[in-house]
Order: sequence, then C-alpha cells, then structure tokens
Amino acid sequence: MKELLKTLCALNGVSGDEDQVREFLAERARPWARSMKVDPLGNLIVWKKGARAAGDRLMLCAHMDEVGLIVTHVTEEGFLKFDFVGGVDRRVAIGKPVVLGPDRVPGVVGIKAIHLVSRDEEKKVPKTDAFYLDIGARDREEALSRVEPGTYGSFVCTPEEFGEGLFKAKAVDDRVGCAVLLKLLEEDLPMDVVFVFTAQEEVGTRGAFGAAFSVAPETALVLETTTAADLPGVEGHRRVCAPGRGPVISYMDGGTIYDRGLFEDLRRLAEDNGIPWQTKEYIAGGNDARTIQRSRAGVRVAALSAAVRYLHAPASVGSLADFEDMLALTRLFVADQAARL
Repeated sequence: MKELLKTLCALNGVSGDEDQVREFLAERARPWARSMKVDPLGNLIVWKKGARAAGDRLMLCAHMDEVGLIVTHVTEEGFLKFDFVGGVDRRVAIGKPVVLGPDRVPGVVGIKAIHLVSRDEEKKVPKTDAFYLDIGARDREEALSRVEPGTYGSFVCTPEEFGEGLFKAKAVDDRVGCAVLLKLLEEDLPMDVVFVFTAQEEVGTRGAFGAAFSVAPETALVLETTTAADLPGVEGHRRVCAPGRGPVISYMDGGTIYDRGLFEDLRRLAEDNGIPWQTKEYIAGGNDARTIQRSRAGVRVAALSAAVRYLHAPASVGSLADFEDMLALTRLFVADQAARL
C-alpha cells in the first residue's frame, strides 16, 4: 500500500488533465478486470467479476484528480499568469515549485517581494492576479516556446514517510482512495463490483455525474480523504478529525446526508473487527457522494475517508495505519454486501 501510494502521489493529474494517472491505473487494473472503459468525461470504469453475480449493484469510487493550476497568459517579460484549478488556499502557494505540461517544465510561483510591498499590502492575502509563474524565460517568445496558455501545472512534493507512521505528499487527496481500489481489484472478491476512478472531482464532482448515471448502482461507497484540523489554535469542536485515529465514517457533510443504514453497517464492521474509526465532529466539505446520491432515481451512498492535514496544499499529511485500515474496512464492507445477495 505504501509503495503504491508513493507512486500514485508522484503522478500529476490536475482536474481535466488526469491522463497520466488514468493510464497508470488502467495498466494496473487490466489483468484483473472483466472489462473496462474510459467515458467521455474521462472517468475510468472497471468491472470486476466476483464469486456471486451482482451486476452493477455495488460501485466503489475514488477520484483521480488533484488541485493545481492552469496557465492563462504570457507577459512580454516572459512570466506566466495563471489561475488555480480547484480550491487552493492562495496563502500556501507563494514560492512553491511547480512543473508544467507533459514536458514537466519547471517553474516557481512568484509574487512581489516583501521588501517592495506597502504596509497595507502586508496585511492582506494577495489575489490570484498578483501571482505569476517564473520559468526562467528571457521574454514572451522564449516562454511561449516552452509553455502555452491552457497548460496545466502541478505542485512538486516528493512522497515520503516521516514522524511516527505519517506520510507526506501532494495529491494524497485522493490517491489514497485510488490505492485502496487498486488493492481490492487485485483480490478475489465475493461479488461483482464496479470500480470507478472519477475525473474532475475537485472542480465540482463533474466526473461522478456521468459515471453514476451510466453505471446506475444501487449502492456506492466513496473512498476519500477529509480535512483533519488537529492543529494548534483550532478550537476543540472544530477539529473535525485526526490522523491516526482510524478511517472516518461520515454521517453528513456539506454536500451529502449519508445513508444511515450504510453508516451503521460500516460502524458495526469496524467495531466487530477491531478496526479503529472516527466520525467528523464538524459538518464541512463534500465529495463525489453528493452527485452519485442524486443520480437517476437515487443511490444509497456511504463515505469512508482518511483524515489528512493540509488538504489542497502542495504537501498533505496522513497516517499510513489509517490508509491500511481503510482498505481492511472496505474489504469487509464488500463481503457484507455480498452476504445480503
């Protein structure tokens, strides 16, 4: 799981540009798949045959994409103007290294130096139009020879372990979910399962809409990450959840009220099998479940997430034990669903 996650987090897949991630996932999934396809939105949908026939009744879902940026303009001086793709906190982007496009052109997020700003400017978070990308070009012509408007950019962060069982990388959201799905794909399953790796979750759960509509499952489990706020200065009731305390089983977030029966099933399975679990102590966030739930005549949905610090930042932090427990609890959930057939 750990080495797979390192590989997945090193790949670049900003929303709308998930090709590199999708190709890797498809290559790994192909030997285990009954069939697979890429739909018009870029979702990778994989059908896996299990011991019991279940058709498309159960769908497991994780999103491939990550937050990043996209180039919008090249200045006469050779700097690149850009906008963020997905919800990026501008405060964490200043000075961060990025790579642009398939050629991985190196750059850095720049802004006017602290020595040149006014006292009033010091007190404000700069707006995105004050940022630029420096790729070391002499002028506009040289910059355009390397990067054109519409080119995607990804943050740079080497995946690594640190501290007591912690893991740091970019795109932990949601390569953790993708890793769990890949691991399950390689196993013998007790029932047929549809595995969906969605596109464009970070810009409005767009891929999940098409995937859920075409698969039309009865039940869906979304494998995700969620905001951990176990940090200095955060009040107790706003700490949401914490890495190292087990997978997060959600009953509600900013986009979904989860199926109560599925919530209780996950809780029971965790407790009966000695898997630590937690729930969110603050209603916030959202994921593909909100779109899947509303597809066609409606879908029963549940979410199982890893608590991760610094989501949507160039580096995020989670617990390796939580990731393994997510895999174990998902495996139990599939077996429990098979027993009901």
